Amino acid sequence: MARCCASLLTPLQEHTSLTRYHFFMGAAADALRQAIYYLDRELAAAQKVRAFQRALGIVEELDDEKLANIQAAGKLTDLPGIGKSTGSVIAAAVAGTPNTYLDDLRERSEIPLGVGAALRAALKGDCHVHSTWSDGGATIEDMATAAAALGHDYVVMTDHSPRLTIAHGLSEERLAEQLDEIDRLNATMAPFRILTGLEVDILVDGSLDLSDEMLERLDVVVASVHSKFRLPADEMTQRMVLAIANPHVDVLGHMTNRKVVGSGRAPSEFDPDMVFAACAKFGTAVEINCRPERQDPPEELLALALEWECLLAINTDAHAPGQLEWQPYGCDKAVAAGVEPDQVINTWAADELLAWTASK
Repeated sequence: MARCCASLLTPLQEHTSLTRYHFFMGAAADALRQAIYYLDRELAAAQKVRAFQRALGIVEELDDEKLANIQAAGKLTDLPGIGKSTGSVIAAAVAGTPNTYLDDLRERSEIPLGVGAALRAALKGDCHVHSTWSDGGATIEDMATAAAALGHDYVVMTDHSPRLTIAHGLSEERLAEQLDEIDRLNATMAPFRILTGLEVDILVDGSLDLSDEMLERLDVVVASVHSKFRLPADEMTQRMVLAIANPHVDVLGHMTNRKVVGSGRAPSEFDPDMVFAACAKFGTAVEINCRPERQDPPEELLALALEWECLLAINTDAHAPGQLEWQPYGCDKAVAAGVEPDQVINTWAADELLAWTASK
């Protein structure tokens, strides 16, 4: 994923009430960070992002004079790890000439504002975000800085729980260390706030992949299924309902587990009326997951959630700074379904959100 370039973000007022952002052109390293941000924003192939990360590492090892001499000699692509695309970005940055590749990438990756523009403007935070502590591509500080630059008042750090070893899930010891880091960052980043959280696995029996003692310490808990997607519908329903009923669970994450791009993944089977009835009864919000490959829940289930008067959370599930811009996807879906802003928990101020989670 991406190393954050949020420190380069500068606000621009564009054609809506939303604050949008761009990067100032700078040195070669800054231009590469910008490219990584845009590649993550468009969910580019991982190998493409890694190519720009490798190029960034190479450039950061060179002083400006040496890099300028290599560029002037036309030998950038002779450097191991520098290819045609990365070389063009570096060359333009060093020479101070228009960067066609970067301009095209920025325009191509820009996320248009649709019917959900006003709802996006009302969002005060993002309740599902990952960092390098698990499988994200940027530090907590970089993710928080990018979220603040996008106009948020807070972000909830929800790295994975220990059972998800493929995502380097956090043991209770590592989670305790992360909580200490968040305390340190909050002392320096105020008034922006990093809220503590976890995306905790819902195990097959409906229990959660973390002790009650540690869950009690967290501000916001997102519970998600990450395994055994093909359980029979009755078993999956029971699994989800038991997790929803847990008083520590605040948000049900990407509920169908579907993937709608590439080879895709069929949604899990369960009784949606029972799941939404449980969410309504126990005050657990249903996540509108904004990741382009998830788009979860589908429109018909979102409509059913509204019939049950469920609360909602419009989250990016971002694993890199550029992905924090994905909320318009969920906002457009929500508004098209008839969602009102006060039904969305991350339109609430941080103190209101925390009072709600504490009361569950």
